[in-house]
Amino acid sequence: MSTEVRVPTLGESVTEATVATWFKKPGDPVAADEMLCELETDKVTVEVPAPAAGTLGEIVAGEGETVGVDALLATISEGQASGAGDSAPAKSQDSAASKGDAPDSDGSKGTTDVMVPTLGESVTEATVSTWFKKVGDSVAQDETLCELETDKVSVEVPAPTAGILSEILAGEGDTVQAGGKLAVLSGSAGGTTEPSSASAASAEPAQAASGGGDIEDAPSAKKAMAEAGLSRDQVQGTGKDGRIMKEDVSKAVAAASTAPAVSSAPAAPVQPPRGPVSADDAAREERVRMTRLRQTIARRLKDAQNTAAILTTYNEVDMTEVMALRNAYKDDFYKKHGVKLGFMSFFTKACCHALREVPEVNAEIDGTDIVYKNFVHMGIAAGTPQGLVVPVIRDADSMSFAEIEKAIAEKGARARDGKLSMAEMQGGTFTISNGGVYGSLMSSPILNPPQSGILGMHKIQDRPMVVNGQIVARPMMYLALSYDHRIVDGKGAVTFLVRVKEALEDPRRLLMDL
Repeated sequence: MSTEVRVPTLGESVTEATVATWFKKPGDPVAADEMLCELETDKVTVEVPAPAAGTLGEIVAGEGETVGVDALLATISEGQASGAGDSAPAKSQDSAASKGDAPDSDGSKGTTDVMVPTLGESVTEATVSTWFKKVGDSVAQDETLCELETDKVSVEVPAPTAGILSEILAGEGDTVQAGGKLAVLSGSAGGTTEPSSASAASAEPAQAASGGGDIEDAPSAKKAMAEAGLSRDQVQGTGKDGRIMKEDVSKAVAAASTAPAVSSAPAAPVQPPRGPVSADDAAREERVRMTRLRQTIARRLKDAQNTAAILTTYNEVDMTEVMALRNAYKDDFYKKHGVKLGFMSFFTKACCHALREVPEVNAEIDGTDIVYKNFVHMGIAAGTPQGLVVPVIRDADSMSFAEIEKAIAEKGARARDGKLSMAEMQGGTFTISNGGVYGSLMSSPILNPPQSGILGMHKIQDRPMVVNGQIVARPMMYLALSYDHRIVDGKGAVTFLVRVKEALEDPRRLLMDL
């Protein structure tokens, strides 16, 4: 019996990849979830695990070949690998892997492997942030053992079965791959542990980490280095075990091209070196490593500034009518829908209305094409203890006020708890950021790529305004629209913001589609 090894989902809008490296050759024994090969796309590097234990048969796509999603890569003859056991355990393990837990049980030794669960689309690695149990602790089935941190979300890892935590293979701060082994459980819920081969279990990862030979760089990287005239020691590899990938070569070429611009100064790090710090000041400092989420936020914000031509236009809106409408109906709204009527639903509706008139604000650039979206997937920026995240409310343009408020409340709560999935933060076409909840009076929001527009809300403040020749106090809010000037002209940006202002100052316009 043979099992097919196929190209996994490569990520949003990615349809093909290049086979970079095969870690196994035909005839080699493989274990379930063991890495077979590495694929390279224009965005990420994807490792392909073995779907079952057995012997690697035919390799259909060799190194350097381009393959599409779900294309056949190789075949595995099940049940022929030495020490792999019969096919039944392999099948059950594969089933567990599809659920994200991937426990590997060994009935003869009474041990169960705790594996890294599925981390989400296009996410291949995570950092172990916290272990809630230590070696020797008893654990119940589904009890949380540790928490992993990716560049998008936090993932809790439950115990696949009850037993004793006999070994931790990845400590806090270690980087682990999707499908990798985190720890070993032994014994049963009763607490009797068998003297499992902990040393043998740890020897296997150690041997794999040592490499046992030269590291094979990606074929595309070799070609790029040859074309650029770079040697291997001039490129810093970021792939598995320090393997050099194509994007590493591109970074090295870019660094070399900018080197003359810094005169004779040595190659400066990205962050300027710190100045002299006194011993007294150093003793009062605290150094904390940036989380992966914070690193990703920093990188994406800087990438947005480097890529897009960001410009911001401002206006102000009189919130009198919205506040009066909200105060008049908020109690009835809550009784009927079970959710509070806030300001975000008004702003979401107003933006959806304006985006229909100015569709370029809801579009994105793809190479030399402009992709117009005939729908609105609204991103609502939310501050969390871990950092800024942007859950997406899909098809917000077709939702009612109550549906919008419920979606915002539900996703906001899950964002604060770190429970958002990757899919819930992808695919947004426009974003609203409310800095007013923190007291911000004015700011220029940064785009959320590849989107072309983001609306910044701010604090509502009573200010003197001239109305019908009289100076009166009105609740005013400054609005800011940051947009990508490569695709949105000034006229379109100003028109969009004016339409939002008009809809909020006279909410009846939303009902009349004016």
